[in-house]
Amino acid sequence: MSYVEETDCVTFLVRHAWLSMRSAVAVALAEHELSVPQYGTLLMLSHQPGRTIAEIARKVGTARQSANELITGLERAGLIERQPNPNDKRSQLVYLTEGGKARLAAAGPAVRAVEAELEADLTAADRAAARAWLQRMVDPEVTIDEP
Repeated sequence: MSYVEETDCVTFLVRHAWLSMRSAVAVALAEHELSVPQYGTLLMLSHQPGRTIAEIARKVGTARQSANELITGLERAGLIERQPNPNDKRSQLVYLTEGGKARLAAAGPAVRAVEAELEADLTAADRAAARAWLQRMVDPEVTIDEP
């Protein structure tokens, strides 16, 4: 009997899956001098440029202070830049630099390789179902096209 069947709680299975996946991805990202949170932040900013630190904190699920420290590290590495927010003088907007775009592009294949290895024993239908379920958990309004 699996742990999930014993406890009837998928939440813990998802958490354990994330922790296992995060460890594997962290090894691949270390070669690109990125942590998992840094990679996630760069990925988010590539799709949603010009976010405030508060928005980044909410999106990555951390405190604003932690997000600020993360952004400061990425800024020191030349991967992001802050610009004044024309709508709110108290906040700044965060954008990828060319260096950030290049680092993200270089690290992406390593992350996808880890994901492919972790998904290797799954059928295409199982992968699609898992991705669709995860996407619905993140955003119920988004649908994923079938391959």
